[in-house]
Amino acid sequence: MATELNKPIQIRYFLRCLKTHIPTVYTSNDSQRMTLAFFTLCALDLLDALHNNIDESEKAGYIDWVYSCQHPDGGFRGFTGADVGAAENEGNKHWDPANIAATYFALANLAILDDDMGNVNRRGCLNWLKRLQRSDGTFGEALGLDEEVQGKRDMRFCYCAAAIRWILGGDREEEADIDVDGLLRFLEASQTYEGGFANGPFHEAHAGWTYCALGAMSLLGRLPASITADRPLNVWPSRESEQRLVGWLVSLQTPTLQEDDVSAPDVLESSVHADAGEEIINPTIEAAQVVPPESVGPVAEMIEPLKEDLLWAGMTGRSNKIADTCYAFWAGGSLQILNSLRLLDQDALARYLIEKTQHRIGGFGKLPGDVPGMPIVPPEHNPK
Repeated sequence: MATELNKPIQIRYFLRCLKTHIPTVYTSNDSQRMTLAFFTLCALDLLDALHNNIDESEKAGYIDWVYSCQHPDGGFRGFTGADVGAAENEGNKHWDPANIAATYFALANLAILDDDMGNVNRRGCLNWLKRLQRSDGTFGEALGLDEEVQGKRDMRFCYCAAAIRWILGGDREEEADIDVDGLLRFLEASQTYEGGFANGPFHEAHAGWTYCALGAMSLLGRLPASITADRPLNVWPSRESEQRLVGWLVSLQTPTLQEDDVSAPDVLESSVHADAGEEIINPTIEAAQVVPPESVGPVAEMIEPLKEDLLWAGMTGRSNKIADTCYAFWAGGSLQILNSLRLLDQDALARYLIEKTQHRIGGFGKLPGDVPGMPIVPPEHNPK
């Protein structure tokens, strides 16, 4: 079995994040303080080190702060800095919106802190959530001027919406409920030929988007109990689709932990040229079409990895990329939702995390040798 997690340094690191000034590297994300709070509280809770390291007054203070971010029109802000209080008017109130990610994290923080959520404006939040949904089933991030839905179509917002609905029991509020079937149609249309889910139809499959799609389906009660279970008509997916998805997720485990120093030769950079004076409308496509087989160099010899190199195997977010710490969660979590985590080499994955990316001051780096990474980097900003 892999080396054990160094719990003492992890606990010290996250307690430092919770109880002292926000570290310099995080200050540019102060407007997302609710998100930073979630990752800190969640980490300590997972380490069984939250409630025995905060007293009742601290706990009450954290809960009060979360509620101070609740928006009067429903939902939660990411921090209190945009609340102009008595100075609010029709001309500036759209600069202080609730947003969908902060609302999800606020509710999760209250749950971690054992709050009964009695002070949550439940009906207002569900009505606000419903107004965030577009006609194509997707959700925006916030409401702007004249209630216009702001923010791109994003699988993360779909997950947040499903989680907010689940936490607040939105399925019991028929008039305030979201269009569940519309959301599911968007999710299903985002599955790619590889099996994974993209950020939307016709995009590339990605482990982060896949977790969000599966998480949303699970919270909406639209996943089968197991890969071999019978599937009612309103439950995704077909058995073939799920098997393809599981196969793709398992294929994301890789012993490739660093970028190769030498890139493979590019066929389009071969010595194929048009005759003098010949007009080529698109040189790249033209060259790709006329390369004769004999002009292509030999395929690089496949080098069998050494046995010791297979001791560490991380997860990647997309096909043909290197391992990255965060995808142990996104890909591993997706497999757990599908009751298929056993198909990974879990010992090799644990060794990768503990021996390669765990930092000596606590936290984990994105890659081996990196400092503890920002916990809220979204997939498109973390493309490996």
